[in-house]
Amino acid sequence: MKLRKAEKRFKLATRDYAQLAAFRHALRAFLRFSESAAAQAGLATQHYQAMLVLRGWPEDGRASIGDLAQQLLIKHNSAVGLVDRLVQEKLVVREPSRADRRKVELRLTGRGRQVLAKLAAMHRAELERLGPFLTRFFNDLPQLGTAPTGKTAPQGTPELFPRGAPLGEMGMAARHTKPPLQRRLMRAQRALSREAAAVATKVAGHRTNRGGR
Repeated sequence: MKLRKAEKRFKLATRDYAQLAAFRHALRAFLRFSESAAAQAGLATQHYQAMLVLRGWPEDGRASIGDLAQQLLIKHNSAVGLVDRLVQEKLVVREPSRADRRKVELRLTGRGRQVLAKLAAMHRAELERLGPFLTRFFNDLPQLGTAPTGKTAPQGTPELFPRGAPLGEMGMAARHTKPPLQRRLMRAQRALSREAAAVATKVAGHRTNRGGR
């Protein structure tokens, strides 16, 4: 009885749980793809993500190790370890800051940019393949919780991610979407395709004062 009350309070039905679980599965599938792609280049996923941050940094400045740690949501010493490995592989170099010689900035080498370009192209292609399925999820998001508790979706409603279907065969975007939401989704999808990653590593903007990190 208490469980039913909780689900009713938060307007949760079986379909809501199923869609959230399917979304988690799609994200995990993409992360597994990213891990495999990076491994083929002899790198870990975080190495790829670090290189992505450096390449995506505004061209009028360069990132420090502190910036990298902030963008990857990791501790400073962990970022140092990532950079050490990338420097060892001749993918990144440390250079004195042009504004303050006491500070160190990071730059991709020519080899690093070549390796990153190949990985980014693979990730972009995968995101373009997943784009319609993610759009379908967000299109359906305003409808989550609208079905009465304990009721299933109306018969004939297409599943977000059909059971057993490969990601490439999942359904198309829902037709009935509020225009503002649709525009935001399309803009987000284009941004993801251009920057090839996640959600996680895109540079939020150039910081004018990095405080010597």
